[in-house]
Amino acid sequence: MSYADTPAGPGSPPDGLDDAVLKTLFAQSAVGIVVLDPQLRLVRANSLVEGVDTGEYIGHRFTEAFRLDDPDGAEQLLKQVLAGEGPVRDHLVRGRLRRTPGDRTFLVSAYRLDGPGGSALGLVSAVVDVTERERARARAATLGAVRDAVGGSLDVATTCRAFIDALVPDFADLAVIEVVDEVLRGADPPVGPLPPDTPLCRVATGHCDALRGEEALRGRPVGGTRRLPLRTPYALAVTDLRPRLERLTADIPWLDADPEAARGLARAGAHSLIVVPLTLRGAVLGLVSLYRCGDAELFDEEDVSLAGTAVTRAALAIDNARRYEREHVIASTVQRRLLPRAERHQAAVETAHVLLPGRDSGCWFDTIALSGARTALVVGGVAGEGLQSVIVMGQLRTVIQALAGLDLEPEEVLARLKETADRLAHERASLPPSDSLRGEPLRAGCVYGVYDPFTRTCTVARAGHPAPLIVGPDGRRVAFDVPEGPGLFAADSALFAPATITLEEGSVLAFCTAELLADDRAEERITQTLARSAHNARSTHDTHSGHNAHSSHDSHITHDTHDTHDTHDGHSLQQLGDDIVYETPDDTRSAGAALLLARTGTVSDHRVATWDLAQERTTPATARLLVRDRLQGWGLDEDTVDSTELIVSELVTNAVRYGTPPLRLRLLLDTTLTCEVHDGSTASPHLRHARTVDEGGRGLFIVSRLAAHWGARHSPAGKVLWTEQDLPGDATATMP
Repeated sequence: MSYADTPAGPGSPPDGLDDAVLKTLFAQSAVGIVVLDPQLRLVRANSLVEGVDTGEYIGHRFTEAFRLDDPDGAEQLLKQVLAGEGPVRDHLVRGRLRRTPGDRTFLVSAYRLDGPGGSALGLVSAVVDVTERERARARAATLGAVRDAVGGSLDVATTCRAFIDALVPDFADLAVIEVVDEVLRGADPPVGPLPPDTPLCRVATGHCDALRGEEALRGRPVGGTRRLPLRTPYALAVTDLRPRLERLTADIPWLDADPEAARGLARAGAHSLIVVPLTLRGAVLGLVSLYRCGDAELFDEEDVSLAGTAVTRAALAIDNARRYEREHVIASTVQRRLLPRAERHQAAVETAHVLLPGRDSGCWFDTIALSGARTALVVGGVAGEGLQSVIVMGQLRTVIQALAGLDLEPEEVLARLKETADRLAHERASLPPSDSLRGEPLRAGCVYGVYDPFTRTCTVARAGHPAPLIVGPDGRRVAFDVPEGPGLFAADSALFAPATITLEEGSVLAFCTAELLADDRAEERITQTLARSAHNARSTHDTHSGHNAHSSHDSHITHDTHDTHDTHDGHSLQQLGDDIVYETPDDTRSAGAALLLARTGTVSDHRVATWDLAQERTTPATARLLVRDRLQGWGLDEDTVDSTELIVSELVTNAVRYGTPPLRLRLLLDTTLTCEVHDGSTASPHLRHARTVDEGGRGLFIVSRLAAHWGARHSPAGKVLWTEQDLPGDATATMP
């Protein structure tokens, strides 16, 4: 019922009130009011809606008058209101007005107008232009997206990629971020203004779906570098460190300085540009270029302010990543300097390694030549990133090399290594509270194995580290259960238990850091790679053996089957290590890892001489004769023969006088000459400096002067005194 239908009386509304209300609403309402007929055509609109004075929209459909982006959806919604399904309140639609440039956002509410009998006379709609409000909301959302996306990574490229993804396509249609080339390598950024000839590397780009591929960026792929052309907004921005807002038209003179960019921007239809220098505390890290293309609105000063805020956030994150990259480069360099530069020659083991650089710079490996042609195989890792992890790694590696030289058993080496680790942990805990290093935990693991070619046994102990994987020469995996000991910095004080296995000649052991065994299929993947190599090598060897059998009657060439330093018919250990890396997931490679491969062998009979000697006073003389005969047979020079005779005489005399049976002498010729005297006593002699009047006590002193290295190692069966003598460079060339 309207006021006109209300009977007149005291307090009744005056006549004509309805008309006055409608007139006032249409003339003074703060929102646009539109009246639609049942066909959704405009029949009346107030002055806040464009075109009412001329009547150019009267009679047009609502969706045509406001040129909506989704006319079908809006019309369907209005039809539902017209059908009595309820009003629509505060529905956002996007469109355009003829007299106002750019896209507009409208907040629409629609209500049904009921006539006599409940029939629909049409709709009345309130239309509010909320473009600026939505723009402010979109800018806030963009800044929120930048805050959420940027800063979560310590990789410069990943940070730049996240920044671009946060801006495209909601804020810009096309975006490019370039970083000073030296900054990507961890160098300090130059203080502004940026020198004109400074190369910038394109780190990340992004474009909206409307652009075809990256045509605007053609010729400048990610990773490419350029020097900024002079007298352009790009060069000016890094000169005075202020952003630039540019309207892109075909007649802009500065585009002539960069024809390639001009052609690309024309293909993309770019019409608006914001250039913001990537700066932090006056230093220039790079440049950000943002474009809008096609029908998108032009950038305005509010957008420039937003871009500046977003780029400041990105600059802080990129600088943090740069600092981390710099420390990582230093740590990786120190790591490489601390580790072996090349494979070391071993008497009866072929070795190869692969070191994957990554976030973890604390992994290490080692092959250490021990007395008696034995080889120590070591792989370990210190958890953590940065220089401090490398320093701890260097300390542990130095200690383990010193312990290996004492001829200790693997479990004893790890026990003493853990004692050193405990002291390092105590030193860190004693740092001042203000030292950030004090609160960083220490975690490290190590696996230590010793291979003896004479017994073909490998004894392994491990401290919080994976056990080695073993594949036999037939390609089958060899089960090897090594009890796990506590980590080097763990509070657990449990003992380390070794495990010993006898291996066939040609078996391959793979010592890996934990990163290479991170996924469930890692062990299977590595052993399959080792097995394939074993099968291929065996097939090739069988073919060669058949050929040699047919030609042996006509050939005088002999092959030393004990030489472990061949390439096994093209399947070298180094290639095998590379194959394992190729099949490793990318996330494992980024973490950093170490792999040490060892192929077992034996010592050639031609290079070893062993004698069992009697526990008699005449034995030293007998030993001297045996040694001279053997060394002359090997073609060694007379000086070496004389020195070795004297060394053997002193060692055997000591064993006869102070040791117990059995007594055994062994000579081993490789790159050095090794002499070993074994007896059943566990008592070790000690080097003494005899006085002038002393009649004895000079034996080991003489030995130490003649030998490059000497020592003693113990076993349940007794002890072995050994010496190593350096040989002339061509001493092994005359071997039969």
